[in-house]
Amino acid sequence: MEKKVILEEKQIAGKLREMAEQIINNNGSLEDLVLVGIRTGGAFLATRLRNVIREKKGFDVPLGILDITLYRDDWTRIGPAPSVGKTKLPFSIDDKAIVLVDDVIFTGRTVRAAMDALMDFGRPKKIELAILVDRGDGHRELPITANYSGGIWETAPGQTINVYLKEAGFPDHVAIEQKKAA
Repeated sequence: MEKKVILEEKQIAGKLREMAEQIINNNGSLEDLVLVGIRTGGAFLATRLRNVIREKKGFDVPLGILDITLYRDDWTRIGPAPSVGKTKLPFSIDDKAIVLVDDVIFTGRTVRAAMDALMDFGRPKKIELAILVDRGDGHRELPITANYSGGIWETAPGQTINVYLKEAGFPDHVAIEQKKAA
């Protein structure tokens, strides 16, 4: 596997600080703001964004975790018994400004599934999207764009971008990876 690290721990932390600042500036009062992370990488990043917002504003933004497994348009291809995680939304999303958080945006299908899932829980005032890594519009299959992004890295066919986080047992880093030619 060929691997090129594009973000290291300090850079990830810096990107999250920048994104948190933009979220604060774009949402005025934080009273109606909630963060919802897409399980699993998005949930870890949403927690980190919440911590940065708490440090900057002294306010605990409500935090939820969304499992989208059964909302995916390819869930039947995952296998005969897809692993479904738990959704935790310990608050009403009605009339809330939701910042949906994920680690990577590629085709946009994961975000579409997440928005479908959210609508089953209520009617938010608005939904914004915060993504650590955007793989660029060239791969997008749906008209979905992040409101907050740590950066855009265009990738070639056969390449993937993986976000490795300490919460999942890895040193924090983001890498573009490609299988070595045989």
